[in-house]
Amino acid sequence: MPLKIFESIHVGWNLGNTFDASGDETSWGNPVTTKELIQEIARQGFKSIRIPITWRHRMGDAPDYKIDEGFMKRIHEVVDWALEAGLYVIINMHHDSSWVFNMKTDYDEVLKRFKAAWEQISFSFKDYPPDRLMFESINEPRFSDDWNEDAPEYFEMLRVLNTTFYEIVRGSGGNNRTRFLLLPTLTCSASRRRIEDLYKTITDLNDKNVIATIHYYGYWPFSVNIAGVTTFNEDTKNDIINTFDRLYDTFIANGIPVIIGEFGLLGFDKSVDTIQQGEKIKFFEFVTYYAREKKLPLMWWDNGQHFDRVKFNWRDPQLYEVIIKSVDARSSTAETDSIYLKKGLPVEDVRIKLNLNGNELVDIRNGEYTLIEEKDYNISDNTLTIKSNFLREVVTDKFGVNAVLSCRFSAGAEWKINVIHYDTPILKDMEESIDNFFIPVAFNGAQLKAMEAVYKKSGKNTPPNDWTPFKEYNLIFKPSAYKISLSPDFLRGLEDGEILLKFHFWSGEIIEYTLVKDGDRIKGISSQVELVSQSSDQPDDDTTDNSNTAEDVSDKEDETAQFADSHSSQRNNITGFLAMGVFILVIIAVLGVYTLKKIGHKHYHLK
Repeated sequence: MPLKIFESIHVGWNLGNTFDASGDETSWGNPVTTKELIQEIARQGFKSIRIPITWRHRMGDAPDYKIDEGFMKRIHEVVDWALEAGLYVIINMHHDSSWVFNMKTDYDEVLKRFKAAWEQISFSFKDYPPDRLMFESINEPRFSDDWNEDAPEYFEMLRVLNTTFYEIVRGSGGNNRTRFLLLPTLTCSASRRRIEDLYKTITDLNDKNVIATIHYYGYWPFSVNIAGVTTFNEDTKNDIINTFDRLYDTFIANGIPVIIGEFGLLGFDKSVDTIQQGEKIKFFEFVTYYAREKKLPLMWWDNGQHFDRVKFNWRDPQLYEVIIKSVDARSSTAETDSIYLKKGLPVEDVRIKLNLNGNELVDIRNGEYTLIEEKDYNISDNTLTIKSNFLREVVTDKFGVNAVLSCRFSAGAEWKINVIHYDTPILKDMEESIDNFFIPVAFNGAQLKAMEAVYKKSGKNTPPNDWTPFKEYNLIFKPSAYKISLSPDFLRGLEDGEILLKFHFWSGEIIEYTLVKDGDRIKGISSQVELVSQSSDQPDDDTTDNSNTAEDVSDKEDETAQFADSHSSQRNNITGFLAMGVFILVIIAVLGVYTLKKIGHKHYHLK
């Protein structure tokens, strides 16, 4: 069975941030695990479950290092539920890697505790079916703060841990003599050096029931949204191909199975919105497809942000669908999932290139309405054209998503296209302390894509990661309903003086904004001062907001809503109407000049 393990356990799911938490199973925000939850995971189409477990704070001290009996009983209960539900199960030592980390300075104590843990776990589960319950020696083992350091002593310490684990389990009797055992690389990385070292360990053991395990979180710049890598580009795609080919050539081709015990995107640690939705879907679609091609079973990392463990539904049904349907077929995608229609510009046909991946387009729906081919859209040479007459029907005066087109194909998941009405975002001035600073914004339907930061005087990139001007999304900067927050640590790390920020939007807009740092004070200056005043309907004595403070957040939310809508109030007296008339004439004159400058600009923007 070893090389057929892909068919048995792909695709799997991680019960993350539960028994691996540093407190009890709910201390990291997830509810108590129930039998109903485990059954639901199986019902949702997953074939296996990985149960990460941290044992250290459930263990006594030397010489026995006894594991708490109540906790061991609880793990048995959840494992039993999973097996009853028909799932394959993996249990491990998870954040115990934090004390195994000390092996180079406290070698004997680490090894004694590690041995004691696996002696107890092995004995406790020795009668469980050897092919259905698997043991994994240690999660993401490392011995340095530098995750990339390949010191020879680290490889040797990992070999000691892996072989010690192997000997303890195999010598514990019962079904452990033939149980499937997972051995990780250093940090669970798939770098060539690390998988080659693990290959040597496994071949030396000469046991057909030993499995290699690594984790995959994608091409790092894309995975965390840094350095301007905002799309599923060739570098991101090639990282998947090269990694999975390397695993196949090293292990699978030589008769050693591999399990990718965790996969996802690192940016999810901050927010599932760190990566734009369509680009995220393309990443997961290709990862699941290529893993199937190379017989590499995947186990989706879910620390609670994907499956609602109380309501039993998926927070992102499209993401779940593309993962679970990958078991049988590829899904179709497209170059974009957004059509941006700018306020005041004519609506024309929009063409979008499709990645059909062997499928055919069946239909397109907007809610209950099924679009009519030739009337509302047509498709030719893998290019989908959404007709202008249809777009004019669905677009409204409201900024944001006006319609969601669901494209259904002959196989795989649906691809959704958002029709978005937008106008140029408006950024306002702000002055505050470092800890309280943010940039007030009226997004006007546009969505933030990336931010650059450079020193105005020298043109040099700011820290952190000053090898690129593009900063990490949701770490250095973070958009919300009416503002862009900047990390206090980022602001503290800036030199005093002027810093130029460039905000890139998926609509194609790029807006500059200047920060002036003076000690612990930050002043933000918009390059759109005149545009803001033209778009605002506020009294003349409220046009300057440099004195605003973070305590005025609720006022700012109201204020932002006001300047985002130039039709929000009406005058009800003669003086008011006269003032409004003069105001409108000024707007017409200014917009006339602005329009002349923009002649020839396209009516829509595709990412």
